[in-house]
Amino acid sequence: MHPIPLTDDVYFLGMNDRRTALFENLWPLPYGVSYNAALIVDHKVCLIDTVERAFGGELLNRLLALLGDRPVDYLVVNHVEPDHSGSIRSLLDRYPGLTLVGNKKTFPMIENFYGSLPNTRIISDGDTLELGRHRLVFQTIPMVHWPESMVSYEVTEQILFSNDAFGSFGALDGGVFDDEVDPAFWEGETLRYYANIVGKYGPHTQRALAKLNGLPLRMIVPSHGRIWRSRIPHILERYQKWSRYETDPGVVIVFGTMYGHTEEIADAIARQLAVRGIQNIRIHDASKSHLSYILADLFRFRGLIIGSCAYNNELFPTIEAVVREIEHKGIRDHLLGLFGSYSWNGGGVKNLEKFSTAIGWEQVHPPVEAKGALSKESHRDAVALANAMADRLLYNE
Repeated sequence: MHPIPLTDDVYFLGMNDRRTALFENLWPLPYGVSYNAALIVDHKVCLIDTVERAFGGELLNRLLALLGDRPVDYLVVNHVEPDHSGSIRSLLDRYPGLTLVGNKKTFPMIENFYGSLPNTRIISDGDTLELGRHRLVFQTIPMVHWPESMVSYEVTEQILFSNDAFGSFGALDGGVFDDEVDPAFWEGETLRYYANIVGKYGPHTQRALAKLNGLPLRMIVPSHGRIWRSRIPHILERYQKWSRYETDPGVVIVFGTMYGHTEEIADAIARQLAVRGIQNIRIHDASKSHLSYILADLFRFRGLIIGSCAYNNELFPTIEAVVREIEHKGIRDHLLGLFGSYSWNGGGVKNLEKFSTAIGWEQVHPPVEAKGALSKESHRDAVALANAMADRLLYNE
């Protein structure tokens, strides 16, 4: 993808990666991902962020095509994570006079990755970098999602270079701007990115949004995903909602099963929820659904009904991974239901009750547990659990 002019002097340099299977070697990338940098050409030339190391050669090619023999004067390092900073060394080889711009937490972290670097400029909140007609103003946004994270705001063009905030999974398949793509598709991948990369840090995100409040914004250029220009109020509202842990009425049902008996209970619960008028129901087999999709649904819907068969007197391993990550993410203010099954000894539901105590969510009904296959009695209990969840969602009872 060639450089794309955002204004007469500002260029978008986005690299599409459709080969990497897992972001951070953890999160699936079925639609790829983009690594975004930007260039401001003025009396001084300023590059904002680099790209993942494998794309460093292409970044240099684009800079040479735009600048010829003219050097890059500044590199703003909004984030040190290697998918943002991986091309620093190759840039310094080509532009040895380059000055790196970051905050006081930036350069110790850069040194850990790339060794000691010359020509650095440390900024604080509200500091500016004069480029000529253009001027950058900086704000730190610590723990969104690393300690040194910051954003850069170009005053003349009113463009926010937002680092990982407002980013998304998904390569840029022709559509670079938000009004050039299907919003429904990007909503899902934006939420999945938020839930898994930024979501643990809701209070920090709230503080970052407060810092940015009132800025006139013509564009938001994140480090991954498309550029926001037509739906800026929408993404700002979404980040407010997600970082406050506000959810929509709906239920996420997650189960772990060996022989299908726990799944029978999940289906009985889901059917009764639908009968009661709950339309947003998402069922995940924890052995097949990747955790990233489960977490994204939890940031969207208020109810969680989670079930596990007994496995060596413990939780089924994939459910154990789910509850551990929910606790780690610090997700708040959900309604909870528990269920499970066993053959000769318990363990699944017993350990889910420990999770319930640890997470502190409201449990809407006593746990449902079947011995063996779903019986009339356990089906009745599953219906009662579904009714209790529906009552809380529909009537706040």
